[in-house]
Amino acid sequence: MTGTARDRAWALALTSVGSFMVILDMLVVATALSAIQRDFHASLADLEWTVTAYSLSFAALLMTASVLGDRFGRRRIFAIGLALFGFASAACARAPSIGWLIVERIIQGTGAAVIMPMALALLNAAFPPQRRGWAIGVYGGVTGLGALLGPIIGGAVTEGLSWQWIFWLNVPIAAVAIPLVLTRLPESRGAARRADLPGLLVFSAGVLALVWGLVRGGDAGWGSGEVVGTLVAGLLLVAVFVGWQRRTTAPMIPLRLFRSRAFSAGNVAIFFLNASMSGAVFLTAQFQQIALGHGPLNAALRLLPWGVAPFLIAPLAGSLAARVGARRLAVTGLLLQGAGMGWTGLASHPGVGYATLVVPISLSGIGFAAAIPILTRSAVSDVDLSDVGTASGVYSTFRQLGGAFGVAVLGALFAGFGGYDSAAVFSDGYTAAMLAAAAAALIGATVSVGLPTTVRRLVPPAERDASSTSELLSAGRGADPG
Repeated sequence: MTGTARDRAWALALTSVGSFMVILDMLVVATALSAIQRDFHASLADLEWTVTAYSLSFAALLMTASVLGDRFGRRRIFAIGLALFGFASAACARAPSIGWLIVERIIQGTGAAVIMPMALALLNAAFPPQRRGWAIGVYGGVTGLGALLGPIIGGAVTEGLSWQWIFWLNVPIAAVAIPLVLTRLPESRGAARRADLPGLLVFSAGVLALVWGLVRGGDAGWGSGEVVGTLVAGLLLVAVFVGWQRRTTAPMIPLRLFRSRAFSAGNVAIFFLNASMSGAVFLTAQFQQIALGHGPLNAALRLLPWGVAPFLIAPLAGSLAARVGARRLAVTGLLLQGAGMGWTGLASHPGVGYATLVVPISLSGIGFAAAIPILTRSAVSDVDLSDVGTASGVYSTFRQLGGAFGVAVLGALFAGFGGYDSAAVFSDGYTAAMLAAAAAALIGATVSVGLPTTVRRLVPPAERDASSTSELLSAGRGADPG
């Protein structure tokens, strides 16, 4: 259902603002981590949870949020998501301890999981088929801008005011947006679907247990009962989840979709690609401050090649794929990302100049930018029209899970080889972690060999249902390297 020109303008503005906040908060924390660590005397595990708590709740609830929007109204659920995000942002800013900050980041990630699918569905419902491509392009540009500016805003606000203000910024935006959403956007609904609540609970518990074991391994010991027990429990719960998805009539993640080689390879590859980038951003922002002595803003500016590359290169990936082949471009992109990560790790030491690091950092950013649109299209282009929305949600879930596990695994390697005792000790751990980031990208490249040689064009906008466009968030701009 499409509205008037004024309705469409409001839909584009409000959905773009909501998505901008969500993507911004994936990365705005990166350059504030050192300040948070000092204020709360936080451990490495605490900092990991500050990042992964957001990603895990985001990943776990995406599919459920889509079902709720279809059933109860997307405008209403979108407004609830904005309210939850704004409330959690204020609570993060007022957190009295690192534990409370982590709890509020979980709630903030829940709000993000509601906002993103609702924003895309509302935008698609507001525009007629012939204008949807243009609207999604503008939306993707604004969202990509959030990824580009996230670390810079985080660094500037942390250095000029305090880290709490990176969260306070969201509160007035949400407060203004909510009444406008409720009064300016028409309501829309999709086909009523049943939420897979048992699947959601088992999936969330399994993923949480696995991440818990990885994060706690350094402090509790890899052979401790806590770590071994949680890792085993996590694996068992994931197995139970897979079994439940085979039996239930309304699965959270339909396993039949994985019969498609393009879908399977695209989802597994994006998991490793985002694991590599998210873990690298998490540690590199701290390396720039702790090992090299830069302030938050200078550290953020030195991360710009990772943000600029997707913003500039990802829109060209389609034409490049037509020339060299989609599979070849995805594999090459992941190989470049891996090479850049490994090079960055080996070249890093206390006092290293930025001129030494800018080339490998740029190389990994270019690789990331080249691969991500191809993986996105692969994950949604080889499914039935009726499954495009579900496939998009599964892809977004795998992407966010990759980010959470990347931070946990690279953090565990950092803790095993380094620490916060000195610049030299931090550098040792950073090198080990970046080599692991390179390995993750290379695994993604290996998996990408299984992609089809060419990726089928996405479903034409005129045929696409309002609930089936969440893949375009990433396809347009490679929006969230975190």
